[in-house]
Amino acid sequence: MANPYKPLEKSIGYRFRRRRHLETALTHRSHRFERPDVDVDNQRMEFLGDAALSLVAAAYFYERFPDFEEGHLTRLRSSVSATESLAAIAREIGLGAYVRLGRGEQLSGGAERPTLLEDSLEAVIGAAYVDGGLKAVKKIFRRLFEPRVSEVPRLHRNPKGDLQELCQRRWKHNPRYRVVREEGPAHQRRYVVEVRAGERLLATGEGASKREAESAAADAALAQVGDG
Repeated sequence: MANPYKPLEKSIGYRFRRRRHLETALTHRSHRFERPDVDVDNQRMEFLGDAALSLVAAAYFYERFPDFEEGHLTRLRSSVSATESLAAIAREIGLGAYVRLGRGEQLSGGAERPTLLEDSLEAVIGAAYVDGGLKAVKKIFRRLFEPRVSEVPRLHRNPKGDLQELCQRRWKHNPRYRVVREEGPAHQRRYVVEVRAGERLLATGEGASKREAESAAADAALAQVGDG
């Protein structure tokens, strides 16, 4: 029997061993509601795929950017799993054409709706995890997501180090960081830090830890004073 999903599998870089997993991932709840013979949809796989993608992306960025601090790594991971990013990838591989929708959803253009495309791609990733574990998810990540990493806006690898070099070169001072405010309960503390070069206030930054706030302040200072 011919495999109708072969072009899709080629696009995502992974061939399913059990086709039923992929079929489930491509079954929208609107289709299940209209078909009494269909007893499962892709919502559970969507949940699993979101978690699997987050883990694989986190591990990839952790290894690729050893100098990035937690806040930078979090922003990179979030940029990969954002609705716009996932929907754009889903459109590129023509995923909407494979999703089984209910009649009403189909007539309303659901196959092109960003949130539906996002959910469907996450479900396919979840199905790959069920079918082949993290190894399968990594294959999909390499094919679909790694080429897009270069499109992520530039982040400073070491903002505090960059700022120190700039301050030494421009003012012959090392930057000094000072916590100016602490906010929130103990389990959700937020720190506001200012950074100065000599008596010159360069910027302030905020974070869940002093280190994160200092890094944010250095980022803001680099953006404000430039590196020219």
